Amino acid sequence: MSITMTPIGTVHGGRDAPEDDDWGRSRARIDLDPARFDAEALAGLDAFSHVEVIYVFDRVGDDQIVSGARHPRGNTAWPKVGIFAQRGKNRPNRIGVTVCDIVSVEGLSLEVQGLDAIDGTPVLYLKPVMAGFAPRGAHREPDWAREIMKNYW
Repeated sequence: MSITMTPIGTVHGGRDAPEDDDWGRSRARIDLDPARFDAEALAGLDAFSHVEVIYVFDRVGDDQIVSGARHPRGNTAWPKVGIFAQRGKNRPNRIGVTVCDIVSVEGLSLEVQGLDAIDGTPVLYLKPVMAGFAPRGAHREPDWAREIMKNYW
């Protein structure tokens, strides 16, 4: 089965190169495609504090895709884990998902903070973050996952 998607918009600003840490201060604008949308598409989004942004790691080449296990960030001090047990960009289908702070909504533009995508990244979808969809109950994660996120935001 093959799936074809057309981006709804593009990331502008923020960073121009992928880096591992300090994404919390990164501020970017997502501009919707004016050929497909008008300002009504973002109507009401400004009532939310956060938005989930689904995007494509479009600069990851086919030769960079990992489908098995690896050490996160190549750090051998951390265990080798499968690609679906980590959030690296070199994943099959190259899909990234991030929950960002909404800074402003104006016309076809959404300004966000904390988006770990770079300038020019195609955006596939936007979803408001609703408390009812947040994880229920306690969650668990290994120590290496907490360590990797220590300076991420």
